[in-house]
Amino acid sequence: MIDALGIDIGGSGIKGAPVDLTTGEFVGERYRIPTPEKSTPKNVAEVVGQIAQHFSLPKGTPIGITVPAPIVHGVASWMANLHNSWAGTNVNDLFSDVLGTAVSVVNDADAAGYGEVEYGAAKGQSGTVLVTTLGTGIGSALIINHQLVPNTELGHLVLPGGKEAEPWASAAVKERKELTWEKWAGRLQVVYAEYEKLLNPDLIIVGGGISKQADKFLPLITTNAPLIPAQLRNSAGIIGAAALAAKDSN
Repeated sequence: MIDALGIDIGGSGIKGAPVDLTTGEFVGERYRIPTPEKSTPKNVAEVVGQIAQHFSLPKGTPIGITVPAPIVHGVASWMANLHNSWAGTNVNDLFSDVLGTAVSVVNDADAAGYGEVEYGAAKGQSGTVLVTTLGTGIGSALIINHQLVPNTELGHLVLPGGKEAEPWASAAVKERKELTWEKWAGRLQVVYAEYEKLLNPDLIIVGGGISKQADKFLPLITTNAPLIPAQLRNSAGIIGAAALAAKDSN
């Protein structure tokens, strides 16, 4: 059964799938179109429209869309990995106009984090869950008793000593500087210790492509809360966006 459609906008591809929100599973195959080379709001919105059309959704189906930006009152304050003309765009209005229906637009890390809490690694977990994604940067999502606290941007937290978390400890930094797992885990130890000091989460989830190798670095990090790998991988954003859209429509 199709409960909602999730669409995940990235720098290289725009992907969508209908989601059964009872199970958190896709209803049919995910559909992907490459992100336009000139990734302006207009060009990207046209692709989003093509993806929604592809699924021939029943009228009134909630649609959730993720973007790589914080969304404040429907507006993208800046945008990563897409054309710089996105800054200041009301993305809710943009996509609603193209699709002819109300949509829910959410930061990509927030959508993935919410998906993990509702259907993935933290399913059934109450309290405060911190979800982090380690990739080009450090994304974050904070969910408290199944309520999303949006736009946390904890990758930009300044650590003791004045270093910013993201440019010092992301997975991209590990690759670029050829850090050993032990050396990189030492940097992540500082980052997660600071997150715990500020948020006191009940559970911390680590996502991003590198989480497939979680056994090589998570055991090297000591935290008060359990520190576990994400489960939903590349599906998390679509599932989380669909779930949040359905929640907003109620």
